Amino acid sequence: METLIPTINRLQEVFLTVGAEIIHLPQIVVVGSQSSGKSSVLESLVGRDFLPRGSGIVTRRPLVLQLVNVAPLEERRKTENGVKAEEWGTFLHCKNQVFTDFGEIRREIEAETERSSGNNKGIAPEPIHLKIFSPKVLNLTLVDLPGITKVPVGDQPEDIESQVQEMILSFISNPNSLILSVSAANSDLATSDALKLAREVDPDGRRTLLVVSKLDLMDAGTDALEVLLGRVIPVRLGIIGVVNRSQHDINTQKSLGDSMKDEQAFLQRHYPSLASRAGSRYLAKTLSRLLMHHIRDCLPDLKTRVTVLSAQYQSRLNSYGQPVEDHSATLLQIVTKFASDYCNTIEGTARYIQTSELCGGARICYIFHETFGRTLQSIDPLGGLTELDILTAIRNATGPRPALFVPEVSFELLVKRQIKRLEEPSLRCVELVHEELQRIIQHCSSFSTQELLRFPKLHDSIVEVVTGLLRKRLPIANEMVHNLVAIELAYINTKHPDFTDAAQVSASVNSQQAEGLDGTKRWKNDKVAEEKAPAAGFGSPSKGQPINLLDTAVPVSRKLSSKEQRDCEVIQRLIKSYFLIVRKTIQDSVPKTVMHFLVNYVKEHLQSELVGQLYKQTLLQDLLIESQDTAQQRTEVAQMLQALKKANHIISEIRETHLW
Repeated sequence: METLIPTINRLQEVFLTVGAEIIHLPQIVVVGSQSSGKSSVLESLVGRDFLPRGSGIVTRRPLVLQLVNVAPLEERRKTENGVKAEEWGTFLHCKNQVFTDFGEIRREIEAETERSSGNNKGIAPEPIHLKIFSPKVLNLTLVDLPGITKVPVGDQPEDIESQVQEMILSFISNPNSLILSVSAANSDLATSDALKLAREVDPDGRRTLLVVSKLDLMDAGTDALEVLLGRVIPVRLGIIGVVNRSQHDINTQKSLGDSMKDEQAFLQRHYPSLASRAGSRYLAKTLSRLLMHHIRDCLPDLKTRVTVLSAQYQSRLNSYGQPVEDHSATLLQIVTKFASDYCNTIEGTARYIQTSELCGGARICYIFHETFGRTLQSIDPLGGLTELDILTAIRNATGPRPALFVPEVSFELLVKRQIKRLEEPSLRCVELVHEELQRIIQHCSSFSTQELLRFPKLHDSIVEVVTGLLRKRLPIANEMVHNLVAIELAYINTKHPDFTDAAQVSASVNSQQAEGLDGTKRWKNDKVAEEKAPAAGFGSPSKGQPINLLDTAVPVSRKLSSKEQRDCEVIQRLIKSYFLIVRKTIQDSVPKTVMHFLVNYVKEHLQSELVGQLYKQTLLQDLLIESQDTAQQRTEVAQMLQALKKANHIISEIRETHLW
């Protein structure tokens, strides 16, 4: 059991070397109001005067105090050549310097406080680490914090109260810490700020020990017996009363040994029933016992925490990779892995698959069959085409002679106009696929090739090369898609196997026209119907008002004749039938063209393009320069991992028998 506190001290030193407190180590945190007697309590535990004294806030930085019990000087002289002093102290910031004069220790604390906090009575969170070796002390680890104050004095900041409370809470919030709450006996415990803060983080009082100081300063006729017995405010770990040295004792340099004798005599006179469970000596023994038992209880979780952190930091260190030795091999490895990850993302076999949105090949498939396919399906074969447009095209195709039959030229003219509408969504499909191929670059950089992030210049160069390759292929893909539509416009194949409506429409029209030529009854009926029917709009070939060649008025509009109506229906039916054939072809051909000329080409030539552009001796050194952040983080993680390994070794040295 006695080795537990030195073990924690060793662990504390290990983690201090890396400047991080990632593990909450067991320690005793001393909390109290300003001038509550904290300094006197700590000095009584050490048995020497070593803390700064004065008015206002004297302790302005946390003081981590490690008390180490050593053999007397006479015994040590026989066995070792060490420090030639009975008692001495060392500071972490003063390496290899031993202080045998406790007055010098006090002055060094004051000087170090001034260096960090200035001389304006402000506070600073950086702790001062002091280790005191003496045969008169028990093994202990304590943290002395600034006293709780209410009103700023001098040039202290206005928020000094909140600063002090935040600092105290940051220490006592550690679940592995014990709270030593110091309150003066001549003040009301119900208003104790130290107990109030302790209750905030330890409502059950399982980690709190109350020290009632200045028992000798209570009003005449009163005592603290009820408080010491826990009848006023119960505290789980107990309540211990002590008598502090008075200012007169300090001024006259009364020794701590004499003060302890006077303290014991005072307790025997005023609290005989509690004399054996009060006083500075009993407090030291109690703190040592409580800390050892607390360490014993915390040790299993501490070991687990160290093991888990070791695995985490080992994983982080692995992610940073090793410093580059063979630049050629490293470059080829990164380029090959990037190209592989890029292709795998397109194929859907990537190791890191997103679940929040479509990516890579799945996104391209969605563009082909959902975005592009649905857009083509939404295009109306006759959209933007009116009967007036059709009749105008028919008349323009027949010249000065009235047409007996529907001219094919008008059909070709109008169907080409409709087919041309397929070009814009087809080119937009190419653009969307190109954008997705660009997005895959960032996806691979962020998720797949973590090692690439170590080398910012190489990362930027790879992005530039791939972007250039995509930019070079985009016009080619656009041109081929443009050619697909141009091919359809170049020759209207009315003999297409699927264009069966042409023959059916032709036969139907011929039979209807034959009936019209055989008799005049139908013609007359049509003429009568035209005269009775309401007028329908029909303009001149210029689509404006009819030109009046005579002075007499001409009708502005009229109804379509049966022949004109039939001609329009024939053209509409033919256009719709042929347009659907071409749309089906375009819907099938565009994705194939994009895959061949853009996607598959990039997949097949990506690695060779990267190697050809980047694998040059003049570029190797420059491309494989690590970012400063990566190098620094690798060093810090390596140091932390080393500290964790040392901590694990230190904890493993404790035998199971020491825990019970």
